[in-house]
Amino acid sequence: MAKFGRPKTETSAVTLRLHADVIQAIDDLRRKETDVPTRPEMIRRMLADWLDEKSQREK
Repeated sequence: MAKFGRPKTETSAVTLRLHADVIQAIDDLRRKETDVPTRPEMIRRMLADWLDEKSQREK
């Protein structure tokens, strides 16, 4: 029988509060994506892009 529940991953939960304007900006951006990611996924993408750009600038 298959196991149910969340798969084990190398991640940690981060909880934060954001101003309504910031949430609206995130929602506006995610709706422009072809796959319309969830808010958490959009934030992951935004952070990954920012970290990539930051590392490129530091070279």
